[in-house]
This record gives sequence, structure tokens and C-alpha cells, in this order.
Amino acid sequence: MTIDAQTPDEYIRKVPEDRREVVSKLRETVKANLPKGFQECISYKMIGYVVPHSLYPGGYHCDPALPLPFMNIASQKNFIALYHSGIYANPELHDWFVKEYPKYVTTKLDMGKSCIRFRNGNNIPFGLIAQLCQKMTPQDWVALYEQNIKRS
Repeated sequence: MTIDAQTPDEYIRKVPEDRREVVSKLRETVKANLPKGFQECISYKMIGYVVPHSLYPGGYHCDPALPLPFMNIASQKNFIALYHSGIYANPELHDWFVKEYPKYVTTKLDMGKSCIRFRNGNNIPFGLIAQLCQKMTPQDWVALYEQNIKRS
């Protein structure tokens, strides 16, 4: 499912009604807990949180005109997705999240490299997502990105 929106508020308005409240709560959880410096925007047709060019002028190596992506929230066809680049790039953060997840919900973790999929909006561990958001500053993400992902 692709939602064509110009702003995060418009994205929320276009999310199917049965998911709107959950996606809004996920967005508010992220916004309330991300360290200062990340910027909310529409990124790759999702609600995105990026390191703006004012903090990282080099931008994203795939397209330097774009700010450095960090997190995204999306309403996909069969699930709500939270994409977190730090989980992909930092094995310790990934392992922490995987270990903590069962303490919050009884359903099995459905996760790809950077994508956490929630098929049931009642099983989103908002408290754990809040903690995850607090674990990496924009400066931490830039350092990790340059060390592990960016190719010269």
C-alpha cells in the first residue's frame, strides 16, 4: 500500500480508518522520544525521521540531495511497519530489542533487517518503541552510518 502524501499529517489522514489511531499513536510515541535533531518529514512515501542537511550536509549516499534517513512509519497492505536503520546497523541494539520484545507482548516478533512488522495494532509495544527511539542521537546515527553503511 502506497500513500501519496506531502506531510505527515496528510499521511495520517489517508491511512485506512481502522489503522489511523494506531499509526497516530506510533507517530506520537516516536516524536515524543526521539532525541533532538531528527526531523519529521515524508520520506519514501512514509512518515520519516531523518538527520537534516543542517546536521549532516553530506546527506544520504544513495542520493546526497536527500537527508540521511533514520526511521520510518508506514501503513503497508497487511501490517503497520516501523523501519529503524539503527537496528540494522548496530548488532547490540538489534539484540537488545529482540531480547526485550517478549517482555512487552506475547506475539512472536516479525522482523526483517530494519523492519518491524505489526499485523495487529493491539500488539504494538509502545513502551519498548519509546525506549528504542531514545537509544540513538542523530550524532550517534551519523557515526554509525559512516562506519558501517556509507561506502566511499
